[in-house]
Amino acid sequence: MEFSAKQIADFIGGRVEGDEDSKVSSFAKIEEAGGGALSFVSDPKYLHYLQETKASVVLVSDGIKTEGPIGATLIRVKDAREAVARLLGLYAASKPRKMGIAATASIEETAQIGQDVYIGPNAVIGDGAIIGDETQIYPGSVIGDGVEIGRGCIIYPNVTIYYDCKIGNNVIIHAGAVIGADGFGFAPTPSGYEKIPQIGNVVIEDDVEIGANTCIDRSTMGSTIIHKGVKLDDLVMIAHNVAVGSNTVMSAQVGIAGSTKVGEWCMFGGQVGIAGHITIGDKVMLGAQSGVPGSIASGQSLIGSPPMELKPFFKSQAILRRLPEMYKQLGAIEKELKELRDKI
Repeated sequence: MEFSAKQIADFIGGRVEGDEDSKVSSFAKIEEAGGGALSFVSDPKYLHYLQETKASVVLVSDGIKTEGPIGATLIRVKDAREAVARLLGLYAASKPRKMGIAATASIEETAQIGQDVYIGPNAVIGDGAIIGDETQIYPGSVIGDGVEIGRGCIIYPNVTIYYDCKIGNNVIIHAGAVIGADGFGFAPTPSGYEKIPQIGNVVIEDDVEIGANTCIDRSTMGSTIIHKGVKLDDLVMIAHNVAVGSNTVMSAQVGIAGSTKVGEWCMFGGQVGIAGHITIGDKVMLGAQSGVPGSIASGQSLIGSPPMELKPFFKSQAILRRLPEMYKQLGAIEKELKELRDKI
């Protein structure tokens, strides 16, 4: 499909600088765009690409000042990144949805399947499972007994959702994710470790997205809960009885141990590790590879292991790089002191 700069500006509430009839039919990065492509600049460090780009239309954030001749038509918006996200969402929504049930899908007679559902080849739908309207279940996924999935969800290939778990509306679960495996619960005995039955489930609320190969364990009792709007990257591990607050986001390889409560609107960088049975407040920002042994109050931005505020952390890292030199200096001082004592 082809759109003019004016049509795009009207949709996102922007203003056109240049040819409002300029047409685009694709998206591209600013440094790679060709004719007929739409791109964006939201960071001044990419501003130099504007003079070179072959993109037909570029979204530019209001705060960015442009200089020199620019061949592309510009659309000024409050936040170019947010605007392009809206346009990409519109583009994705315009693509036709898969519908229909493959001949090789295995669906128990007691399962309830909504309208306009897609169930791909070799997918398995268990006894008493409920699949909401317009949900898509891709090939090889296994939906266990008693699982409830809301409307408009996308379950990509080879996802496993264990029995009795509950998935809300408009949830996306990427390939290979496992929802509802047993929590890591064992009681030590003289003869070894005795398994503690994990009789709870996992509850995932509306508008959650879960990355590829992410694992969310079922609770020992009650529910492991992922609240509305949470976004989890690939290879994230959420242990039993954890609760993750609304609109929290986690990068790849974050691990959260059992029974920890995470607040709303938190942001965790890659490989953050969080101990069990603690509480993380709302709007906590944790830098990559932070190790968190205890509870954190709301509104803090921390990094490190144990985590500290950003300024002290970077100062300590600068000192750490100087440790070999400081160690040599300390040795020289000790030698001088010894020589002075010997003289005295």
